[in-house]
Amino acid sequence: MKKSYHFQKGWGPQLVFMGPSLIFFLIIVIVPFLLGFYYSFTDWDGLDLDKAVWTGWSNWHRIFNDDDKFWESFLFTIRFTVVGVVLANVLGLTLALLLMKALKSKKILRTIFFLPNVIGGILLGYIWQFIFIKGFSTIGELTNLPFFQWTWLGSPTTAFWGIVIVFVWQTSGYMMVIYIAALAGVSKDLIEAAQIDGARAFQLFRTITVPLIMPAITICMFLTTSNAFKIFDLNLSLTRGGPGTSTQSLAFNIYAEALFNNRYGLGTAKALLFFAAVSLITITQVWLTKRKEVAA
Repeated sequence: MKKSYHFQKGWGPQLVFMGPSLIFFLIIVIVPFLLGFYYSFTDWDGLDLDKAVWTGWSNWHRIFNDDDKFWESFLFTIRFTVVGVVLANVLGLTLALLLMKALKSKKILRTIFFLPNVIGGILLGYIWQFIFIKGFSTIGELTNLPFFQWTWLGSPTTAFWGIVIVFVWQTSGYMMVIYIAALAGVSKDLIEAAQIDGARAFQLFRTITVPLIMPAITICMFLTTSNAFKIFDLNLSLTRGGPGTSTQSLAFNIYAEALFNNRYGLGTAKALLFFAAVSLITITQVWLTKRKEVAA
């Protein structure tokens, strides 16, 4: 009886319910992650483990000294992340504010704006590739508007903005839902009291609404930052890093290094550097926005 009682009150239930998932997590995530540290110091080609020869710091030396394409992809990803995060959150919050109004069709509009988030990134990329190449050119021929006559995926500048447009279109609807939930929790009494004191709409938004929804802003900023920095599926299906490698994201660069060039050791080293960059950026972002929550 004592053993049974100790099992029920001790670690028994935790082991029963968490044990299987913890084992799978260790096997699928933790063990490969730790093995990645070893393979980053080898010249493994991804095919034969016996040929994974230890090369020391050569992969890391190559990344920091001889791999210009990697750093071009890194800068592209940083630039894309900054632009994509700002636009996705601004649009998501704007849609949330509009759909908090007394509109008869707001439920339908919320569904319509959220739908792009349901479509997979690969499929979404091919859909927009058709729109940019076929759809825009057809509209351009009919209207002679320069905007639709540009070769959207044919130059580095327009291809960059093409990926940004698709990312924002896909992401802003999901951010809208989070912002709507946060705006619904804003006290109407505070708004009414400020209005009685003569506060205008922008003052209400800046001094009351934004501080009260800062937890939602933190979440949305974290989600959009991490997703933008890790962008791969849209990059693969929409431009494949082109023209040339001008729109190659960091994730796509790692993928190409490992699977196209069969340099898994070098690709693993890049992936670890990628992991460190994503962790540092997202932790910094959460820390900065959390400070605003405390101040609020």
